[in-house]
Amino acid sequence: MNTNYYTYKITWSPEDNQYVGLCIEFPSVSWLSSSAEEALKGVRSVVSDVVRDMQKNEEDIPEPFETKKYSGKFIVRVTPECHKRLAIEAAEAHVSLNRLINSRLTA
Repeated sequence: MNTNYYTYKITWSPEDNQYVGLCIEFPSVSWLSSSAEEALKGVRSVVSDVVRDMQKNEEDIPEPFETKKYSGKFIVRVTPECHKRLAIEAAEAHVSLNRLINSRLTA
């Protein structure tokens, strides 16, 4: 499996005084380094090792977010009061509730 498609993130850790390399699909995996480049290189290497071990053990390997198919639909539950307020705002703006929520989420 090509591990290049996983979602990698580099962040600074003030507690460790180092960069932390993370992989969103593997939340328990990280790598510390004094440079951002080395943190990315390290976490990518660990993810490759983990995937190889998972393949060897015939475990389910997380699919990269980049290759997943998304429908564009998800259900969100809100209080009836919030639903009412949003419906009124949508009506006042002459847009559907869906369009109002979509514009808020993408803003």
